[in-house]
Amino acid sequence: MSNRERVRSTRALILRRRDVNDADRVLTVLTPGDGKLELIAKGVRKTTSRKAGHLELFTHAALLVAQGRTWDIITEAQTVESFRHLRENLEAIAAASYIAELIDSFAEGGDDARTLWDLALQVLRELDATSAQGRVPPTLLIWFNLHLLSLTGFQPQFFRCLDCAQELEPSLNFLSLHAGGVFCPRCAPRHDDVEALEVDTLKVLRFLQSRSWNEAASITVRTPVLRRVESVLNRYLIVVLERQVRSTAFLRRLAATQPAPEG
Repeated sequence: MSNRERVRSTRALILRRRDVNDADRVLTVLTPGDGKLELIAKGVRKTTSRKAGHLELFTHAALLVAQGRTWDIITEAQTVESFRHLRENLEAIAAASYIAELIDSFAEGGDDARTLWDLALQVLRELDATSAQGRVPPTLLIWFNLHLLSLTGFQPQFFRCLDCAQELEPSLNFLSLHAGGVFCPRCAPRHDDVEALEVDTLKVLRFLQSRSWNEAASITVRTPVLRRVESVLNRYLIVVLERQVRSTAFLRRLAATQPAPEG
């Protein structure tokens, strides 16, 4: 294999990192063409490293990568987008950590990940832009969750009954997290693992699942409804991933320190 064939360029979003050896760092990154990869940045923890500033968490970087034995090696790195504003806002940092953790959880290596890549960059750009204005949209992570689940094959069914396939009516319906959707009042009694799902909660889930962010950005949701929607999605993610999303605890602790919004 020639030197030209052993070195390739790629765009990458830095999702996670861990220190190895004395000065090296292994990075988990999302790429548009090869999905999730683990790459090593040799010497990046040295104070003289010129790559370190381009390999921070959440950075969108252009990389040159050389084939290695255990990990492929980052030989050059250049920042494409640093998302500077979100780094100055603790709420946005928490949200970016949550986004990176979920992308890391659902992405796979060796696959074309263009749609996942586009979603990740879209929400980070929105976080960055709104952080510059001193706010984080309260529905952004909900919208992200729903569209991530749709792209990765875990989309919950909120429009038709899982049993009879009839369109759900605006009445009290019943959610099954393990079945991945909703049963109508007629079919729900045949199932044990169901819980009541209020009309307004289902309405918000359906709206955010089926709309682009440009359409969904202006929606206003009352705080009690927002909390119920978040609860549904957080618990559904636990079912899908078979574990708690670690960043959720950080988001909850941060939310508890914020003044309660009206509604």
